[in-house]
Amino acid sequence: MIKLKVKSGDVVKVIAGDHKGAEGKILRVLREKNKAVVEGVNMVSKHTKPSAKNPQGGIVKKEAPIHISNLALIDPKTKSATKVGVKVEGDKKVRVSKKSNQVL
Repeated sequence: MIKLKVKSGDVVKVIAGDHKGAEGKILRVLREKNKAVVEGVNMVSKHTKPSAKNPQGGIVKKEAPIHISNLALIDPKTKSATKVGVKVEGDKKVRVSKKSNQVL
């Protein structure tokens, strides 16, 4: 399994695919599939059967996972997409923006 450079709570921009240009916060990361669920991006319609929780049933809109290679982290300082590097500060590894050299 490869080391991912994004984690839950990061703000990312979609750089490829149908939702190119959309921005959102990562809700969860699916490491085994190299995918992430991004808030408000890649919405799909899911048909649900009536149940005790939802007696009406119907069509529900929800986010589907999107491949991590199609996402770029947004640098909080420059507000633009950036690559992520790793730097050792003291005895800790920290993620660093390649554009602004700022710790993420």
